[in-house]
Amino acid sequence: MKSKTAIYPGSFDPITLGHLDIIHRAAKLFDRLIVVVMVNPAKKCAFSPEERVELIKKCTTDLDNITVEFSDGLLADYAKEKQAGAIIKGLRALSDFEYEFQMALTNSKLNPDVETLFLTTKAENMYLSSSMVRQIASMGGDVSGFVPDIIHKQIINRLKG
Repeated sequence: MKSKTAIYPGSFDPITLGHLDIIHRAAKLFDRLIVVVMVNPAKKCAFSPEERVELIKKCTTDLDNITVEFSDGLLADYAKEKQAGAIIKGLRALSDFEYEFQMALTNSKLNPDVETLFLTTKAENMYLSSSMVRQIASMGGDVSGFVPDIIHKQIINRLKG
């Protein structure tokens, strides 16, 4: 049976306009999109997983075919549990591709029923990352052009030094 469910995983610490662009575009391609906040042990996050889920929910109220969840397990297992046929990964630059390609091959080995699809970011978001937003905000810089307006104040209040 073909699945019309896709998963868009990430740490989303915090969600950016680049993430939101990928979410909107992926939501048009699938009947159901699950945005899943994942744990990356290599990252020290500014927001708890629960806070990140809530921030994403605030930014996606206009989309009726998405759900936002948290998982601290393997993405391949999560995709199997949710019966998702696709994993969506956003690519900003060629440098993202090598890592994401390795992850796609690994996930395919762990769960042969899931395909990884790469969506390239729009040109205006090519440089944008959550770590850049955290750094700029922590130094008192203006991140209003990088994050959704609805959560801008929350991000500044948490991150400003």
